[in-house]
Amino acid sequence: MPKNQPELKLISLEDVVVEPVRWLWYPYIPLGKLSIIHGDPAEGKTTLALWIAAACSRGLALPGGENKEPLTVLYQTAEDGLGDTIKPRLLESQADLKKIYTIDETDFPLSMLDHRIGEAIQDTHAQLMILDPMQAYLGEKVDMNRANEVRTVMKGLTQVANQTGCAIVLVGHLNKSQTANSAQRGLGSMDFRAAARSVLLVGRLKNNRDIRVMVHDKSSLAEEGPSRGFTLDNGTLHWQEGYENLTADELLSGRSPDSKLTLAEQLILDTLDKHPIVPAKVMYRLAEQASISPRTLKEAKRNLTGYVESVRLANEWNWLRKE
Repeated sequence: MPKNQPELKLISLEDVVVEPVRWLWYPYIPLGKLSIIHGDPAEGKTTLALWIAAACSRGLALPGGENKEPLTVLYQTAEDGLGDTIKPRLLESQADLKKIYTIDETDFPLSMLDHRIGEAIQDTHAQLMILDPMQAYLGEKVDMNRANEVRTVMKGLTQVANQTGCAIVLVGHLNKSQTANSAQRGLGSMDFRAAARSVLLVGRLKNNRDIRVMVHDKSSLAEEGPSRGFTLDNGTLHWQEGYENLTADELLSGRSPDSKLTLAEQLILDTLDKHPIVPAKVMYRLAEQASISPRTLKEAKRNLTGYVESVRLANEWNWLRKE
């Protein structure tokens, strides 16, 4: 073997122990993985991150979940003051401040590959760490637009999350692109999104700026969770119902989710008027061509339960209109 070369080691998958995915907040934030919360400035992403931190510090149930044991949280911010902004906002969210720590960056700025991240997680037994904004913690020599540089940093941070079991959440900004395609709106290289197992998009409704919505924009470990609306009252977050089917592209473009749902219902009925039976995969392809998300199409089919049914023929699912 040549000098200074790593020794070959092989792992048989037969020897690998199957482990279930553990969750901080199902299905939005997995433990031991990277997640991203991103959005435009002043849309509420930092407030959402602080609210999650506060709820975890007290063991309060996150939407759709149950109460748990209080957790330790690490919160790093490069944009807001701890004394005049972060602590007051955590107090507004009724956080247990004894459970929330930050790494002192007075003498040495922190970066994602800094050994202090892993040490802080281990010393505090933190199960949630938030870096806000993520671009500030790349390291001064890392170009966020260079895939090879971003990939190295994200791989290192992924290893820390995996080894410690801590959920690491990166808060980021969107780029200035006008596209409604959410996958192309993250600031910097696409490798940020590729490394994250879950991506949450936060934005305001175009027709009601008082309503913010958190959309599950990417989910690699579970089915995407419903979108969740919320309002902010003097920094306090209040959850709102009625926005569960809003998609990321709809949020960015300002299209009404109701209009998309109506369009999906009409697509199903028109297609089944022309053809007595349609393979489900064909229906999803037609919906994609009409910029209708799979989630919206499923919701439309549920709304048409009295008119549309699914049958399995020749080993594939088909949709047909009920007589």
